[in-house]
Amino acid sequence: MGRPGPRQVARAQVVDAEDRLVELSHRIHATPELAFEEERAAAWVGEALADGGLSVEAGICDLPTALVATAGSGPLMLGICAEYDALPGVGHACGHNVIAAAGVGAGLALAPLADDLGMTLKVFGTPAEEKGGGKCLMLERGAFDGVHAALMVHPSPVERDRMGCLAVAHLEIGYRGKSAHASAWPEQGVNAADALTVAQVGVGLLRQHIKPTDRIHGIVTDGGDAPNIIPERTGGAWYVRSRTLAELSELMPKVHRCFEAGAVATGCELTVTEASRPYSEFDHDTEMVALYRRNAEALGRRFVDLPLELELRTAGSTDMANVSLALPAIHPMLGLDSLPAVNHQPEFAAHCATPIADLAALEGGLAMAWTCIDLAEDQTQRDRLFARAEAALSS
Repeated sequence: MGRPGPRQVARAQVVDAEDRLVELSHRIHATPELAFEEERAAAWVGEALADGGLSVEAGICDLPTALVATAGSGPLMLGICAEYDALPGVGHACGHNVIAAAGVGAGLALAPLADDLGMTLKVFGTPAEEKGGGKCLMLERGAFDGVHAALMVHPSPVERDRMGCLAVAHLEIGYRGKSAHASAWPEQGVNAADALTVAQVGVGLLRQHIKPTDRIHGIVTDGGDAPNIIPERTGGAWYVRSRTLAELSELMPKVHRCFEAGAVATGCELTVTEASRPYSEFDHDTEMVALYRRNAEALGRRFVDLPLELELRTAGSTDMANVSLALPAIHPMLGLDSLPAVNHQPEFAAHCATPIADLAALEGGLAMAWTCIDLAEDQTQRDRLFARAEAALSS
């Protein structure tokens, strides 16, 4: 019997780690942590990678819950991204526990192969995808320097080879007025809640005049203290999305005018701050998408193909998109057969700790590993990635 090839070795690594990967997914799922607070999840991911032979550096890029694990020292540098932050209120209703387990699985599968494949493997623990843009900060601070391509997977109701993705701006809105007794001396007050109401009405009317691929949605985070006190302050959190950063820049002034209208109508002071860097549109590397899809199908996964219009209709946003503008990247979706439950619902969170989700994590990790093997073994792909990196440096 001949020596097993890289794909067989990768599969054996994932099979050997199956119980540990499932346990990791379930532990993160049961212990949801919000953006930049993922102390336990980051530690568990780092420990699992270290136990698999990777060299782990925690707290990179001045982010306590970011990490990088490295194996190999070859010239082709490939990155796997693992997310692990949760959502407020609904926990892991986007399935980042599955993403973390899949990323660790890919790292464990590739670690013993990296040098033989002429590869340096980097597994990145990336905090704050739901709010804060951890990958944007890591990108700006050099974590992805020298990386030729990056991969990650993400749970979804159905299997897709790419994520429908919109650019998004994250805004925090504040109004400052003046408090007063709401019954005895209302004329002495300047009502910040009224300012926010005017802004919400303005946004609602603006929606009639935006593109089908635009989105504007928000919540009230501070509505005052008591019904008998004129609210001196109010606050809101808003997302503004468009198909591209260029289209987003066209929409943003219109949205700002709605917020300004609230201030003008009531006499309140307005503050608008960006809660994080804007997330961009996603530049899917089509050749890597095809490789990943072929590998996932070989594992028995079956994809749903959507027309572009429907893909954008069901689009979200991700900070992995910013990485994709800097280097070749992919972001396939792992189907959990969860419909009618969809992302960001409690029902979807429940689906993310089931045998279907466990299998998705294992197969998603292995499909990423096999895709990295393809990139390393195919000289045409290696040359393509090297050429793109050189072009990026010279531009």
